[in-house]
Amino acid sequence: MTIHIHNTLTRKKEEFRPLKKGTVTMYVCGPTVYDEPHIGHARSAYVFDAMQRYFKYKKYKVIFVRNVTDVDDKIINKAREEFKGEDLNSAVKKVSDKYLKSYHRYMDELGIQRPDKEPKATEYIKKMKDFVSLLIRKGAAYESGGDVYFDIKKARDYGKLSNQSFEMLESGERPVRKSKISYGPRVSPGKNKKDPLDFALWKKAKEGESSWDSPWGKGRPGWHIECSVMSSDVLGDEFDIHGGGIDLIFPHHENEIAQSEGAGKKFARFWIHNGLLTINKEKMAKSLGNFVTVDEILNKYSRDVLKLVFLGTHYSHPVDFSWERMEASKEALGRIIRFLEEVKKREKGYDQINGANFKKSPLAAFKEQLDDIYSDFERYMDNDFDIPNAFASLFDIVRAGNTVLHWSKYDNKKHLKYLKKAREAILELGDVLGLEFKQKQGPLSIPEKDIKDLIEKRNQARKSKDFKAADEIRKELEEAGIVLEDTKAGTTWRKG
Repeated sequence: MTIHIHNTLTRKKEEFRPLKKGTVTMYVCGPTVYDEPHIGHARSAYVFDAMQRYFKYKKYKVIFVRNVTDVDDKIINKAREEFKGEDLNSAVKKVSDKYLKSYHRYMDELGIQRPDKEPKATEYIKKMKDFVSLLIRKGAAYESGGDVYFDIKKARDYGKLSNQSFEMLESGERPVRKSKISYGPRVSPGKNKKDPLDFALWKKAKEGESSWDSPWGKGRPGWHIECSVMSSDVLGDEFDIHGGGIDLIFPHHENEIAQSEGAGKKFARFWIHNGLLTINKEKMAKSLGNFVTVDEILNKYSRDVLKLVFLGTHYSHPVDFSWERMEASKEALGRIIRFLEEVKKREKGYDQINGANFKKSPLAAFKEQLDDIYSDFERYMDNDFDIPNAFASLFDIVRAGNTVLHWSKYDNKKHLKYLKKAREAILELGDVLGLEFKQKQGPLSIPEKDIKDLIEKRNQARKSKDFKAADEIRKELEEAGIVLEDTKAGTTWRKG
């Protein structure tokens, strides 16, 4: 089947056909490295990681580019805070290097693959200056008092990505979106502009801040110009997919299009935007102080638990974070892991379960679902990366497989053949979603020998019909974080 993607630019779901057969070129806006990454950053990184994993699963070669903004007002302010009295240019580099290293560390710990190319803004200063000069020569930009602005009136169809007209922009009217997530700031200040909507390509240096020489005096590039220059340099003047958060549609991505088209480039064909991570329906952001760091999550949960929170909602919609949702995802992950482990035990030839005799074997229904698992998974993923339903199809196999596992003593070898296929399918397709099916395992609060001794005492109490004593032992183990499971084959335990 062919992949169909909702294109923000056309506001339609379109068949994806890459420019070059068999190769997908993707550019995604990456981090501004001035602080520790929070799980809002992780959600965006996960979304595009899952997409490029799926393209690879479909046998495409993927060239995945994610930029790094390593010069910015926030970075400069952080440099002044953390390295008081030091040379500012040196301090800015220290800050950006420190937090890029932290970003890499936590994305690695989350199992999010690194991009094929990761250009930094500071590596492209000369090419950005050349790009700005080109726009001036083409009459799409002008210098004013050491600043250089893009002349918005020279842009063709400005507002087409965010579905806004000049009249809407000039009146300050905001577009309506179902997500209720607002766009970025409407207009950036600048007393030397011809039009309030014109945006900066080059900013005149302020006293004491990072700057570079240019034909217009000392300064530094505007934010929007870096992505137009880096994407064009790495992927070419036209490429397949440009991605980022929904909050970047306006003005950042709108301005990227204006710049690139103003320079005579075709730019991106498909635009994909992920919904934001929110807390109490409000955008998670450092500036708002309502954020949870990746470190906080990984101290309590495995990376799969966080990913299950992400994949429970379509990538284009916001996800409202809560610790209750994390606990629910932890339990859901546990159900899958227990199924995978049980099948693995059966492969080793022990822990056979003799359950109740059903009038009709559940194996037939299980086989039918198993036959369709790959086609179901692909059908959902081909439909604009419908990860929630793709993952649900794996969960359906787990439910059906558990029924077979606990069904009866008959046809165990036959059952095992299909259970192994289910396990292999879950692991393979789970990997497409970046899942490894592992829970965070801390040290046991009581020795394993003591756990087994308590289970044996409980079994003896149950045989003697001393159910009060048996319940007390179960409660004692639960308080120690140990969950008991009674089956026909006996009592097993696991960490809760």
